[in-house]
Amino acid sequence: MIHRTLDVTGMTCAACARRIERALKKVEGVVAAEVNFATQQARVEFDATKVKPTQLDAAVVDAGYGLVAADASSGGRTEAEQQERSELIRDLRIAAIVTVPLLVLAMSHGAIPGADGVVGKWVQAGLGTVVLFGPGRRFLSKGLQAARQRSTDMNTLVALGALAAWSYSVVSLLFMHASHAHVYFEAAAAIVTFVLFGKYLESRARWQLGDAIRGLHALVPATARRRNEAGGEDVVPVAALRIGDEVVVRPGERIVGDGRIVRGESAIDESMLTGESLAVDKGVGDRVFGGTQNTNGMLVVRIDRTGADTALARIAAAVAEAQGSRAPIAALADRVSAVFVPVVLAIAAITFAVWWAIVPTADGLANALLHMVAVLVIACPCALGLATPAAVAVGAGRGARLGVLFRGGAALEAASHIDTVFVDKTGTLTSGKPQLVAIEPQTGVTENDLLQFAAAIELGSEHPVAHAVVTAARERGLPELSTTGFVATPAMGVQARIDGQLARVGKVAWLRASGVAVGDAEQVAETMAQRGQTPMFVSRGERLLGALGVADKLLPESKAAVAELRARGLRVVMLTGDRAEVARTIARELGIEDVEAGLLPADKARLVALAKSAGRRVVMVGDGVNDAPALAAADVGMAVATGADIATAAADVALMRGGITAVPLALALARATMATIRRNLLWASIYNLLGIPVAAGVFYAWTGWSLSPMFASAAMSLSSVSVLASSLWLQRFGRGH
Repeated sequence: MIHRTLDVTGMTCAACARRIERALKKVEGVVAAEVNFATQQARVEFDATKVKPTQLDAAVVDAGYGLVAADASSGGRTEAEQQERSELIRDLRIAAIVTVPLLVLAMSHGAIPGADGVVGKWVQAGLGTVVLFGPGRRFLSKGLQAARQRSTDMNTLVALGALAAWSYSVVSLLFMHASHAHVYFEAAAAIVTFVLFGKYLESRARWQLGDAIRGLHALVPATARRRNEAGGEDVVPVAALRIGDEVVVRPGERIVGDGRIVRGESAIDESMLTGESLAVDKGVGDRVFGGTQNTNGMLVVRIDRTGADTALARIAAAVAEAQGSRAPIAALADRVSAVFVPVVLAIAAITFAVWWAIVPTADGLANALLHMVAVLVIACPCALGLATPAAVAVGAGRGARLGVLFRGGAALEAASHIDTVFVDKTGTLTSGKPQLVAIEPQTGVTENDLLQFAAAIELGSEHPVAHAVVTAARERGLPELSTTGFVATPAMGVQARIDGQLARVGKVAWLRASGVAVGDAEQVAETMAQRGQTPMFVSRGERLLGALGVADKLLPESKAAVAELRARGLRVVMLTGDRAEVARTIARELGIEDVEAGLLPADKARLVALAKSAGRRVVMVGDGVNDAPALAAADVGMAVATGADIATAAADVALMRGGITAVPLALALARATMATIRRNLLWASIYNLLGIPVAAGVFYAWTGWSLSPMFASAAMSLSSVSVLASSLWLQRFGRGH
C-alpha cells in the first residue's frame, strides 16, 4: 500500500472535509482516506496497482476543490494559502465597504431623510445585491456544488440564509408599496460580511497551526555554494544539489544538507536537533546535518542526503503527518457533524412554519423569516469540526518544538491516559556506555600500575567493558605497555604476556582455576556487585594485583525524571537484561520499587502485554532497538533517540532530546491537548445547543430573547475562531523548557 498526502484548497468547513473523504473513498483501490480541515490536507492509503495518483487528484477536483501542484515544494503550499487569504481579504474589504453604509441606512429609522422611502429602499437593494452576488458568491457557488452532490455544508446554511433574506426583500419591494415593504437587505449583507470576517480570523489562526513545520523548513538556506571542478564555487539552489556534491559552509551559515566534513574544523550548533545549547566541535570525517549552524570555521561538506531524505526533512514530515492525523475522540464529532446540517435545515423549516402560524400576517411572515434565517446562520458546525484537529495540530507542533515528536492524534490521545511507565535501564536511565568507576589495588600495587596492566591486556579486546578500561588509562595519560599472545576466553576473561609474564583480566573463578591466589577476591566481587558494578580482577603470574569496577552510570537527570513521574501518580517499572543485583542497586538509587531483571526483548514485551491485560494503560520507554517488541506492545511506545536518528525511530512518540526527562513533559502535553479537545467540544456543543433555540425564538415568550440574522452570523463566525484560539493557547505549554 502507498500513502500520499494531498494539499487541498477551497475547504471552508468540516463538511467539506467529509465530502472530499467520500469522493476519495469512492475511487476503486483506495483503502483509507482522512481529510483534515484544520491543516487543509488529505491523507490517502491506496493500492498503487489499482489507482494512479492522477485519479486521486481528479476525485478532489470533481468534488469542487483545488490542489497544490504535486511537484510543488513546501513553499508551493504557502503560496496557495497566501493566494486564498489575499482573495478572502479582498472580498472582506469590498463587503465591509458596501455593508457599512447599508447598515447605516437600514438602522437609521427615519433619522436619515428618505432612508425609509422608495429611493432609500432601492439603494439598500442595490447595496445588498452587490454584497451577496459579489463577495458572497463564494458561498452561493460552493453551496450549489454541495447541492449538486446531494450534500450540505456551512455554505448551504449561509447561502440559504442570505438568499432567503434577500429574496424576501426583493419580492416585498416589487409587490408592496415601499412604505409598507419589509426589506432585510442589511441582514443578507451582514451575514456575508460577518462570515467573511470570521473566515479571515479563522485563516489567520489556522496559519499559525503550520508554524512548527514552516519553522523547520526555514532552517535550510535557499542556496548553496557548490564546489566546481576548477576548485571554485557556484551558487546554486539547494534543490539542485546531488549526493556527492561538495559545498562550502562559511562561519555563521547553516548547513544545506546531511553529509560529512571533508575539510576544516568548526563548532556546530545542533540545538535544532538535540536541544543542546553548547556547540559541538567537529572535524574531518564527522557527520553534520542540514539546518544546523556552522559557528566559527570554514567547512567543506560532502553531501550524502538531500531534500526529503535529510534528518530535518524527515522530522518536518513526521510533524506534518501527526498534525494531519485524527485522534479517535474526533469520531463522535465527525458523526454528529455529518447529520447536523440536514437536521438544522429541518429545524429552520419548523421554526418558519411555527412563527408564521402564530402570526399569519405580513408582519408575522417577516418575523418568521428572520427567525428561520437566524437558525440557518448560527448553526454551522464548523466549531465542532475544528475542535479536535486544531488541538492535535497545535499539540503536535508544540511537541516538536519541545523535542517530543508524536506520530499522530491517536498517540496524543493514548498518552493522555497512561497510568504505568515501563522504562528500559540501559541507554534510557543510564548512559549505555560502561565506565570505570572503581580501582582497588592490592597492597604494594598503585592504582596507576593496576590500571596500566589491565589496559595493556584489554587493548586487544573489542568488548565495551575493555573499552572503558582502556579509555580510563588514556585519560590518565598512562603509557601503553607492549603485549604478546593475546587470548580471549568467552565469558571468563582475557590474557596476554607482558615482558614475557602471563597476565590476566577476568572473573574470580577463572583466575582461581588458572592458579592465581585470589584471597578475599570473592568478597570484593560481592561488594562491587551490590554497588551495581561489574567486577574484574587483574593478575600477573600467580599474583593478584587488584580489582576494577565497571558500571553503566546513571544519567544525572534520571532520578529527577522518575521522581516527577511518581509524583504524578504513575507506577514506574524498570526493565533490564542486566543482573538482578545490579538492577536492584540502580532501582534503589532512583526510587523505583518495581524491577524486572535478566530479561530478553521478548520478555519485556510479555510483561507489557500482561500489564495491559490487567487493565493498565502502559507506556514503554526504550532506545528503540532491542526494545522494539515492547515498544510495539505498549499502548504508547516512546523511543529515546538522538536528533539524527529521530526520523527512523519506530515508536508512537520519539523523544528528540532530553531523554528520560522528556517523558513527563510528553505525558503532560498529551493531557493538556486532550483537555483542550474536550474544552473545544464542550464549547462547540453548548454553543449549538443554546444558540439554535435562542435563534429559533424558543425562549422569547418567557425571556424576550431573540437573535437577529446579523448577530447570528457574527456569533457563528466567532465560535470557530474561539475554538481555534483555545487550541492555539497550547502554544504556551512548556514555556521555560
